[in-house]
Parts: sequence; structure tokens; C-alpha cells
Amino acid sequence: MRLPLSTWPDIESWLQQSTCIVLPIGSMEQHGPNGFLGTDALCPEIIANHAESLAPDKLLIGPTFNVGCAQHHLGFPGTVTLRPSTMIATMVDWTESLLRHGFDKIYWLNGHGGNIATIEAAFAEIHARRSFDPRGADTRPDLWLKRRDWWDFREVLALCNELYPQGHGSHATASEVAVTYWAYPERERQHTAMSPKIAPNGSISDAVRYRQDFPDGRIGSDPTQANADDGGRLVAAAAQCLIKDVATFVSH
Repeated sequence: MRLPLSTWPDIESWLQQSTCIVLPIGSMEQHGPNGFLGTDALCPEIIANHAESLAPDKLLIGPTFNVGCAQHHLGFPGTVTLRPSTMIATMVDWTESLLRHGFDKIYWLNGHGGNIATIEAAFAEIHARRSFDPRGADTRPDLWLKRRDWWDFREVLALCNELYPQGHGSHATASEVAVTYWAYPERERQHTAMSPKIAPNGSISDAVRYRQDFPDGRIGSDPTQANADDGGRLVAAAAQCLIKDVATFVSH
């Protein structure tokens, strides 16, 4: 079931069988010359929705949190970012909204490495607010939070290594671009020229330095390797992993 396509009675009925929801979370930032700006939000959304299509009675997919922490990409047009404090506050509000309705297991499927520290800080903020709640533990509902990065499933990582033994990189990677091409094949851009073929590696800080060090936006990657067929394999693997991981989380 997908929350944006459901009615409130649908969600009320769902809560009779499960109090878990999966929230895709990502970013709106440049992904090199051939990657979509929405890649980091699209990937977890695509994977979550595909998993739901395979197991609609086991997964409830919430709205995608599609703008994250991407200040270092602001040197490239189209990037939209939140400050870490803004993202934390928004995640707190989303969580408390869901908790009010009875959701006590909130699984965040992440698509952006730059979100990791802020997501974990948001979890700490949420739990701290509950710890300071004067009502105490006896009247407070349970709450379990989990972050999972879609590329970090063992089977997905192994497939990435098989498909892209060289030039996979760490930003604007072939795997994430391939996932979006599978979902939007009419937008596939296989023949975009890039020089050098494999982008340089390095550290990141602010937007000005990032644009100087990585002029076309890539880091260590050759996303010209991406294609829709590979994307389909990656989505299939990640969706199966997600179904299993959520089942384990629910039984926690």
C-alpha cells in the first residue's frame, strides 16, 4: 500500500494489522552530466514502490522526503538543500505526526550519503525529546526508528561490484543512474560525453570548492556505464532485500 494513494480509512485499517511505515528519503542535487537532479530521492522511491508491488500486504510506503542536506552541490544549478537543523526539525515533525496515528516502527530508506549524519542526529533528537517528556515511559508509546541505505544491502553491493568493477565511484555512480533509467527509460542518456572518463576522487566541503575540484559534478565515477537493464537488476535485488529487512524490523 502507498500512503499518498490511500484514503484515511485505508490507513486506519492498515494500522489494525501493522504499525510500520517505510519512508524513502533522499536529496535534490546534481548527479553529473547524465544523472537526474532527483536521483537520490528517486532511487529509494523506485525501490520502495517496486517492493510494495511485490508485497502490497506487507509494506506501507509513505511520501518521499525528497530534499535533504546537499549544500556542497549548490554550485550546480537545480540543487535544492536543507540546513541540517531544518532537516532534523522536519523529520521530527514527520515522525511525531505518524506516531500520533499509531505508527511506532518508522523505517527510513535512504538514498543520499550526505543525509546519514543528519538522519542519525534527527533520531537522537527524537529520542531525546521523548526522554525529557515529563509523562514518563508508562504513558508514552514505543517508537523504533531505522535508517537503511539502499546501496548497502549485501546483495546490492555485490551486484554493483559485478556490474561496475571499475569507475563505480562515490557520487553520480553508474548504479544509481541505472536505477533511474530503469524507471524512466524515455529519459535515458547513454551517450553523454565525459572527460576524464573516470572522474577524480577527493574530499568535499563547501559548494565553491566542490565545483572547483569536480567541475562536472562526478566523484570517482563513470556513469556512462549506466543502462536501464542494469537498473532493473539492481531494483529487483534491492526490493527483495527491502522486503526481508522490513519483515525483520517489524518482528523486532
